[in-house]
Amino acid sequence: GPDPSLVYRPDVDPEVAKDKASFRNYTSGPLLDRVFTTYKLMHTHQTVDFVRSKHAQFGGFSYKKMTVMEAVDLLDGLVDESDPDVDFPNSFHAFQTAEGIRKAHPDKDWFHLVGLLHDLGKVLALFGEPQWAVVGDTFPVGCRPQASVVFCDSTFQDNPDLQDPRYSTELGMYQPHCGLDRVLMSWGHDEYMYQVMKFNKFSLPPEAFYMIRFHSFYPWHTGRDYQQLCSQQDLAMLPWQVRPLHQVPGPAGRRQAAALLPGAH
Repeated sequence: GPDPSLVYRPDVDPEVAKDKASFRNYTSGPLLDRVFTTYKLMHTHQTVDFVRSKHAQFGGFSYKKMTVMEAVDLLDGLVDESDPDVDFPNSFHAFQTAEGIRKAHPDKDWFHLVGLLHDLGKVLALFGEPQWAVVGDTFPVGCRPQASVVFCDSTFQDNPDLQDPRYSTELGMYQPHCGLDRVLMSWGHDEYMYQVMKFNKFSLPPEAFYMIRFHSFYPWHTGRDYQQLCSQQDLAMLPWQVRPLHQVPGPAGRRQAAALLPGAH
């Protein structure tokens, strides 16, 4: 039958496409109040104890069994409350991302799959989890948040970990350059989907697991913060952490984004 993803292919007219510089605007816009509220709750309640409790709660992987496409279909019912750019279901975003990657990297079929999979962990929000524990940019817990974390100066005041001397310094509970594999990330769809992939032994390259786990870790891959925690392996993987290509309007923009990736032509 016909390819259903045709509907979502990002062949956007450059004249009407959203300008790249206007994405991730956290200072103005019609969705700003909703976005700020989500991050305020996240930055108040995402603590070391909270994250560990979520690993314990979902670490048995026995909550529900479904296919990838069943999970994608569920995302028809989810609008990400942390996203200042879109106000449509996340299923659209999954197809758009996969199609943008397929256009830019037709030879990397595993990469196309990562585009489709990367946000499937957001099904947690449809199973009763609050959005502040599912969506949004991620950050390490157990150490002081760094400057490029969204709303860093106005949303962490009530986080109890910042009153705990074990967790309130630049390194917090970590050793210098310990590696991100030893860092406890804030709980959300990235970490959950990464753990699901490990549990189910997905036969994808290491780059795919990094991209799933850290694609929302903007303070690292875009803000270049948290370098004190990174190992050489993390730095080698950093070029793979790139914004979803569907956000780059037009063929020239997609070529520019593709050039950020190792081995891109």
